[in-house]
This record gives sequence, structure tokens and C-alpha cells, in this order.
Amino acid sequence: MRLWRRASAVLKDQNSIWIARLSRRTALRNPDIESAVIKATNHDEFSIDIKNTDRVFKWIRLSTCHVKPLVWSISNRMEKTRSWVVALKALILMHGVINCNVQAVQKIGRLPFDLSDFADGHSDPGKTWAHNSFIRQYYAFLDQKSIIIYQNFEERKAQKIVSIIKELQLLQKLQGLLDLLMQIKPKSNATRVPLVQDAMDGIIIEIFDIYSKICRGIAIILVNIYSANKAEATMALELVQKAKAQGDELSLYIKFCQQIGVVNALEFPMVEKVPEDGIEELEQIIIGLSESEKSVMNELGSKQQEDTSIVIVDSENSNEGKASKKATIITDKWENFEEDLMIVSQENPFSASWITPVLHSKINNQEQLPDLISF
Repeated sequence: MRLWRRASAVLKDQNSIWIARLSRRTALRNPDIESAVIKATNHDEFSIDIKNTDRVFKWIRLSTCHVKPLVWSISNRMEKTRSWVVALKALILMHGVINCNVQAVQKIGRLPFDLSDFADGHSDPGKTWAHNSFIRQYYAFLDQKSIIIYQNFEERKAQKIVSIIKELQLLQKLQGLLDLLMQIKPKSNATRVPLVQDAMDGIIIEIFDIYSKICRGIAIILVNIYSANKAEATMALELVQKAKAQGDELSLYIKFCQQIGVVNALEFPMVEKVPEDGIEELEQIIIGLSESEKSVMNELGSKQQEDTSIVIVDSENSNEGKASKKATIITDKWENFEEDLMIVSQENPFSASWITPVLHSKINNQEQLPDLISF
């Protein structure tokens, strides 16, 4: 039965390739790209076609005009398949596409296919529930990452100078991605197969990249925190506290991956924890900023009283019993002081922090695959 199923899958792939080669070349369809995508996402659950996967990435680097046909080919493949093997291979392929540092890829936004409710249609649901869950979680991460890349691309295109708050918000998004990544894991022994292991190797690389960016961002926050206002310092404290919790979760996640034999997890460096003194220092800075605000408000109140002249105009004839008339003259010094407070920092302390590492097949391997996207 298993041999018949594999033979049937091979025939399906060959038939799809034959149809793709007969299709007419248009702005959205490229027979060569379609054939490569089908071969890269074949039904073989024991291996990945590295040759055709690499061909896809080379097409993207060769010309941006190949991006649309490629995305269309993957989407078309996803709409037709009910195989967890094909779906997972397509996600692995799409992961590599998203990580290519190409402007046309940054404009994709939400993925053009939906696997949030994916269910394998060729096997007993009782046997493939873990595969379905793995694919849904993997899709949720990739979809969110593609959205963040697009949003960041649009924001940086519209603003020449990115505010500190924007960079802090980006760090929050990266932490959200890390949460999604740590949800991706085999949930049964049935999913601990070579194809899932290959996908997990890529997940570990992604975790290493994103966690490194978070750590670099937090390090720069702690260096520049003394020039921050209360809102920025409070947001930074939330980020640091979240990073501390994520460090603990990540240690457990890496340990789990090591236990199930994920190769890159065995080479993952020790997870550095956020120092307690850094959190305490941020808390003290926020307290200091709060006290400073109170002192400024008190000073402003006293300045207002000093700068407000009250002139009492009495009636010339006090015997007439007329009430005293009061006129209040307020100077414009309060308004000027308020303008002095509205100083927006024009510096971007994060500008040098988003150095894009290179995606490797293994963390310590020197063979280069697609570059990770720079957020």
C-alpha cells in the first residue's frame, strides 16, 4: 500500500510538471519556474530537492521580474494540494524566498495562500494531526514575518528618520515572532521524520537570527536609555522584562530540540539571560523620570504664579460702595516653556544595530544560503 502511494505521488508530480511545461509564458507564469517549484515541493517525504530549491533562489537574485511568477507558482501549488509533505516543502521554500534580501519580496505582505486550517487529505486524521499542527504553526510565523517586513519597508520608505519609539515597536514585533517560532515543534513521534527535522533546522537558524537582533537592540537601549523620556523608558522596561522571560522559554525550547536530534540545536550557543541589574537600572530611571516630571510641574506652577500679574482697580469714590474691579494679565512665558519641552530626538540609536547575518545550512557552516531579511 505504501509503495503504491509513493508511485501515485510520483505520477502526480510528473503530470504537474508536464502541464506546467505546456503552459504559455506570461507576466505571472514562467514554465521553467513552475517546473522547478513542483520539483522542489514534490511528494517525497524523505528528502528535499536541493538542486531545484537553489534554482528558485538564484532566479530571485537574477531579476525581480521572477518574483511574481515564483509566488504565483507556490500559491497555485498550495491551492491544489492536500498533502502535508507538499505543504511543508512549500513553506520551507517560501521561508527561503522571504529571507532573500530583495525589495520585490519585501512588498509581498501577507502570504498569497492560506494554510491556517490545513488538514492532510490523504491519511487518517488520527495519524496526521501533528503534521497538520506543525504546518499551521509554521504558516502563522511566515505570514506574520512577511507582514512585518512589508510594514517596516513602508515605514522606512516614508520616513527618512526613524524615531526611537518606532524601533522599540519593531523590537516588540520581533519578540512576537520569537513567540510564534517557539510554538513550532513536533508534537508526536510520527512527526520526527527527516523532512520535519530539516524544517526544524531552518527554524533554529531563524530563532538564532531574531534572538540576536533582539539582544543587540536591548543592548543599545541600555546604552542610550539615559536620553529617553518616560514613555520610551517604560516601553524599554517592558521589552527587557519580556526578553528575560523569553530567554528562559528559549532555553527549554533548545533543550527539547536537542533531545529530538535537531542538528542545529546541538550547535546553538548558550542563551544569554538579561541581567537583573539592567532591569533594576531601568526601573530606577523610570522612577527618576517620574520624580523629575513632578518637580517640573511644581516649577511650572510656581513660574505661572510669578509671571502672572494681578492688577486691582479700585473705584475712585470708595464711598459709593461699588465692588472692586480686578484685571488679570498673564504673560506668555508658559507657552514658550511648553515649546521648549517639545523637543523630538533626531538621532536613531538603532541605525547601526540591524546587521543582517547570513543564513547557513548549519550555524557554524560556511556555505551560504539566502541572506536573512534586514528588518
